[in-house]
Amino acid sequence: MAGSSTVLTDASLLSRMDRLFYRLETALTLVGGAVILALVFVAVANVLGRWLFNMPLRGYIDWVEQLMAVFAFFGIAYCQRLGGHIRMDLVIGALKGRRLWLAEFTSVLLMLAISIILAYGSYLHFLRAYTNGDSSIDIGLPTWPAKLVVPVMLTLLSLRLLLQLWGYARALRTGSDKPVAVPLIEDAATVAQREAESLEGLVKENDDDR
Repeated sequence: MAGSSTVLTDASLLSRMDRLFYRLETALTLVGGAVILALVFVAVANVLGRWLFNMPLRGYIDWVEQLMAVFAFFGIAYCQRLGGHIRMDLVIGALKGRRLWLAEFTSVLLMLAISIILAYGSYLHFLRAYTNGDSSIDIGLPTWPAKLVVPVMLTLLSLRLLLQLWGYARALRTGSDKPVAVPLIEDAATVAQREAESLEGLVKENDDDR
């Protein structure tokens, strides 16, 4: 299972595109987080309304069902950029140099193929819902906006995977140990050292404030 990772940057076109794309991914992830927070407040209001006044929020389940697509998919490309998705790296973790980048390139290429297939299939699903005018059972919310989220976010993920393929291909060509625009998985010792340095910095700031 992958641990913590870091993404390096430089002045190259690839790195500039990576950072620009990362801003979009970050903004979408924040939107997904805001939707989760909003749903928490709505859930509290629904429970209190049912308990205190016997008046639950009408269409609560419908809204939750539609907004699940937002917080489930808006952060998918962001997570891929940071190498946050769960994976088994027993074999890849033992590789170094060009063999590692070739293995990473191959796995990302497979992910890209799967993402494109899923994006196409989910787009057909959205198109069918839009054409037929599908709606939720309780208050009749149209379901196509939520279904459109899936192919759009999978397309965004595919673009992120293309950038990472570019990064791994560049590393294969140059033989670099530290390529840019791709998540570099850190071992447990490095992660522990970074956490210790972060903690030392926090303690130092607290001492300075005193």
